[in-house]
Amino acid sequence: MSDSTVTEPDGREETAAPRAVTGENRPGRPRRPRPRRPRLWFEILLVAVSYWTYSLVRNAVPEQRDAALRNADWIWRFEHEIGVGVEQTVNHAANSVSWLIIGMNYYYATLHFIITLGVLVWLYRWHPGRYAATRLVLFATTAVALLGYYLFPLAPPRLMRGGHFVDTVMVHHTWGSMASGDLKHMSNQYAAMPSMHIGWSLWCGLTVCALASVPWARVLGLLYPALTLVVIVATANHFWLDAVGGVLCLAFGFTAARLCYGSLPYALPRLVPRPAGRAWGSAPSL
Repeated sequence: MSDSTVTEPDGREETAAPRAVTGENRPGRPRRPRPRRPRLWFEILLVAVSYWTYSLVRNAVPEQRDAALRNADWIWRFEHEIGVGVEQTVNHAANSVSWLIIGMNYYYATLHFIITLGVLVWLYRWHPGRYAATRLVLFATTAVALLGYYLFPLAPPRLMRGGHFVDTVMVHHTWGSMASGDLKHMSNQYAAMPSMHIGWSLWCGLTVCALASVPWARVLGLLYPALTLVVIVATANHFWLDAVGGVLCLAFGFTAARLCYGSLPYALPRLVPRPAGRAWGSAPSL
């Protein structure tokens, strides 16, 4: 057993409780990545480059319009066959209340990015030992979603032929979708499956619910993906089955992190152990 020193986010040092040496450190077993304090400049660059690459690849996927419309018709028929085709009812009901649907349009356009970045910043500041593993979940989730866009092009409900859905952004002249109005040429309109609005919002919600120290924050964490599901359906940007695709992608992300780190990200130490035998701030020996 050995003591280890951990560094608080504000720079203070504390001695962690002694921990027994586990089988992961035994000779002959694969070494797991050790939690390290993330570097701010690197994380900003990594997130920016990763999102740019994701957008570039997503929009480079061929817009297979005919296949996407056929797939949308198939999903719509399948949902009705199993009795869960409620998207049109929700879309028309929300559209009948102008202030509500306008708010949903802006919710769809903004919170997807704002809250995800906010959770990343919160992890970086208060949970540095869990940051890299939890970030890996998000990145792996997003990466596997690209396969869905390529293998299963899907038109959103608002673009269906004869679907009678309301494109709420066009009708109310808001900027709630990159695939509507003047912005439609900047984004692949037929990349609806899986829904990363659900993948990212559920990642945020689970992270906050698992790690937040106050009950009201955990409740908000659970409500966020649920409300996001209502929004993506009400604005006719997704079928609810697209949300199922987003959940499956997130499950892949958690599996990747579990295989890489040997445990779920939330079970890792909150703080970063300081390397043994090295004073804080000292230069490494050559």
